[in-house]
Amino acid sequence: MINKVKYPALFIFVLLIASCGGAPDYSPKPRGFFRIIYPKKEYQAYTEGCPFTFDYPKYGTIEQDKSRGAKSCWQNIQFPQFNATLHLSYQPVTSPKEFNELVEDAHKLSFKHTVKATSIDEAAIAYPERKVYGVYYTIDGNAASSAQFFLTDSTKHYLRGALYFNSEPRLDSIQPVLNFLKKDVDVMIKTFKWKKS
Repeated sequence: MINKVKYPALFIFVLLIASCGGAPDYSPKPRGFFRIIYPKKEYQAYTEGCPFTFDYPKYGTIEQDKSRGAKSCWQNIQFPQFNATLHLSYQPVTSPKEFNELVEDAHKLSFKHTVKATSIDEAAIAYPERKVYGVYYTIDGNAASSAQFFLTDSTKHYLRGALYFNSEPRLDSIQPVLNFLKKDVDVMIKTFKWKKS
């Protein structure tokens, strides 16, 4: 008689445990990203001892490039909030041959990213009233640099810029920040002037 009561009690106990809470939900959760809070777009003028001026965002800080072989007017605009750096390197032009070499170097350095890039677009930059000319390279895909450019007056001055993120390049995660910073690069180019010598 004891055995008959024991098994129905065990059955009811298991049934109660199984019915509590229902089946667990093991569906995969969608991938999320950190929320990015963008600062207000405010600009200030760069007018230091180099032969050019431009406007750059107040949330960026300009530092002298300390890499080996860096020259006096090589600067980095740091964006610590976004873990990004806009590298700027200035070179005085001394001859037409040197000018052609600098332009070719800018082209080669941009197209060096072909391995990871899905496309590379070139756009001409021309502000004849300020004698500012150049090429803007937009590099799509998981390349280390997504935006590069050079500016020149075609005779005496040459400046190259390259935007890099200090992390593994993954376009799907940096795209919103990249779009935000590209607007700052556009402002820099649109306000860029050579100082009168």
